[in-house]
Amino acid sequence: MTGTPGLGQRKLTVWAEDGVSLAVREYGPTDAPVTVVLLHGHCLGAESWSPVSGDLMRRNADVRIVCYDHRGHGASAEAPARTYTLEQLARDLHRVLRAVATTGPVVLIGHSMGGMTILTYARAHPDEIGTRIVGVGLIATTASGLADAGFGRLLSEPVLSWFQAAVGRAPTSLERVKRLGCRVFAPVIGGVEFGNRTVSHRVLAQAIGMHERTPIVTMTGFLNSFLTHDESRTVPALSAVPTLVLCGSADLVIPPTHAVAIAAHLENCDFVCVDGAGHSVILEQPTPVADAIARLMTRLPASGTAAAHVA
Repeated sequence: MTGTPGLGQRKLTVWAEDGVSLAVREYGPTDAPVTVVLLHGHCLGAESWSPVSGDLMRRNADVRIVCYDHRGHGASAEAPARTYTLEQLARDLHRVLRAVATTGPVVLIGHSMGGMTILTYARAHPDEIGTRIVGVGLIATTASGLADAGFGRLLSEPVLSWFQAAVGRAPTSLERVKRLGCRVFAPVIGGVEFGNRTVSHRVLAQAIGMHERTPIVTMTGFLNSFLTHDESRTVPALSAVPTLVLCGSADLVIPPTHAVAIAAHLENCDFVCVDGAGHSVILEQPTPVADAIARLMTRLPASGTAAAHVA
């Protein structure tokens, strides 16, 4: 792991088990009593958390916040398409925790694909839930059945398999088409990602920019893993810790029914539905998201008992 000091942040590089470099940003004191790790969604990046993390830091300067770009996203390295799975992202998360949060309590907060990664991690490391992992937040995410409702139904369309095969044959050519499409269909992307309230041009441009910078191989590579994602049996285990389940009422990508289904199986859950918000609720309405995370932090065990090392 290497680090570079920055204004208000520390930039780190963490190496995944297969040698892929992961770009990590760390904020707050290194000896903070708790570390909050924020995991972003598909075709976004760590910067998607900026409005929320900034709000959280202003509220509590004693909390350490860690954000990182998933493989193939943002400043992290691209990787072989076969590694674009939720299982691999869970292993990447494990490496990040080993590097930046070797001891002490950790709160995991995931948006969309980030939430799916957390659920996959919880299944792989059940002994950490309630010991090392002392809180979990799942935002605009699902435990299973992504293809059953909303825009997720497109995952089961035959044309998607054709498109994935085309990307495998000619990724460079289709990358140029994708970049043009991001510009031409920016209003469509905005309509899908955001809810029924008008968002600023700055927020829309930020979302479009992250989509445009995501390689097309990354875009298509994770889709099969989404289609088979089923961590419904993992969800009840999260009752061992305080949880937050948050969604937008106007989410067209992962409709609120997914969040309701998760919350129904959790005993210590704060369920929040942000009125009018869409899938990119963390960009669109960061204040209620930060409010909900702040409430989650007040519900953590006072003793902070998670002192075990990450193996």
